[in-house]
Amino acid sequence: MRLPKLDRIDLKILSELQKNGRITNVKLADAVGLSPSPCLMRVRRLEKAGYIGGYGATINMAKLGEVISVFTEITLSDHRHGDFFRFESAIRNLDEVVECHLVSGGYDYLLKFVARGIVHYQETIEQLLQRDIGIDKYFSYVVIKSPFIKAHYPLTALFDESH
Repeated sequence: MRLPKLDRIDLKILSELQKNGRITNVKLADAVGLSPSPCLMRVRRLEKAGYIGGYGATINMAKLGEVISVFTEITLSDHRHGDFFRFESAIRNLDEVVECHLVSGGYDYLLKFVARGIVHYQETIEQLLQRDIGIDKYFSYVVIKSPFIKAHYPLTALFDESH
């Protein structure tokens, strides 16, 4: 399936939706300078083409209880295709891992964990090490404070060719 080329209005629609997925079509149309019907048609086209992967709620974790975030550098002991596949398969369904990035540089993966506390995080890491999934070494960075976390990407700055 060939993806439709996005124009400035499509980028504005995506920008608005990532900031507020519950915005009404009328308000969205107004924000991007369209009438409601063409706006809805564009949204449906963007959904069908896969540019919009879904809609969800942003949960205020502090309201639920205390949790910590830990960024962890992981280095694998071997670097064959199967080693990467085995590692990724093992952590994919681990609820505490909320992000996994294969990176270049001095280590192989950067993971983001969320846990009830340091003990919970350490238990999770120890369970991973016992599973023999190819981890050679790991380094942990406990997040002390997150002054801000952006839940949206700068789509216009990245993809609008008029900028």
